[in-house]
Amino acid sequence: MPEPTHRVNKAIQAKEVRVIGEDGKQLGVMPTHIAVRIAEEKGLDLVEVNPKGDPPVCKIIDHGRFKYEEARKKRSAKKKQSVIVVKEIKLRPKTDVHDLDVKVRAIQRFLSDGNKAKLVIIFRGREIVHPETGKAVLLKVLSELVNYVVVEQMPMMEGRRMTMLIAPKPGVTIPLRRKKGDKEDPKDAAALDAADEDEDEDEVEDEVEAEASAPPAQGESLASPGG
Repeated sequence: MPEPTHRVNKAIQAKEVRVIGEDGKQLGVMPTHIAVRIAEEKGLDLVEVNPKGDPPVCKIIDHGRFKYEEARKKRSAKKKQSVIVVKEIKLRPKTDVHDLDVKVRAIQRFLSDGNKAKLVIIFRGREIVHPETGKAVLLKVLSELVNYVVVEQMPMMEGRRMTMLIAPKPGVTIPLRRKKGDKEDPKDAAALDAADEDEDEDEVEDEVEAEASAPPAQGESLASPGG
């Protein structure tokens, strides 16, 4: 649906309008053709800013400047209506120091944009019997970010995954950590993506192993295909 446009000068249909001068002062109610003439004499335009008024409200202003200001207000309003995204960051109970540092930097970059992060520990095989190792990793990440985040969900188990949800602390600026000097190492992003891909493959392997070791369903034959 196209946005409504403001009527200008002779396109204004009302016979009388309430006029606001270019300096913001009220000029009162007058016939539209008189208001248009006053605007033209000043080298400006008569712009209908409130067509629902009784009578409609018009302002003497440069129409080009008016359109620019309206567009700027809309852009500013759109920025304030930011959408919060929840980014899932995958970790392992045995994530090494370097990989953990990469993950923490990625989390900080994401939180600095006002988004939230869902930290996920993925357990493989018998790792599931020691959930405390996964919780220790989550708490280690939290200790690195404690001054900048609030915990919206404490560590909890979801199947073979342990999750924790964190969000930026209101009113706090989150600094971006760099690996060396002020330059961000492009290998960090690649390492983060590669780690996530490996973890996805691990999840698939776990599912295959679980299916292979699962007992047969009731009534299912245990005989070999050739038997």
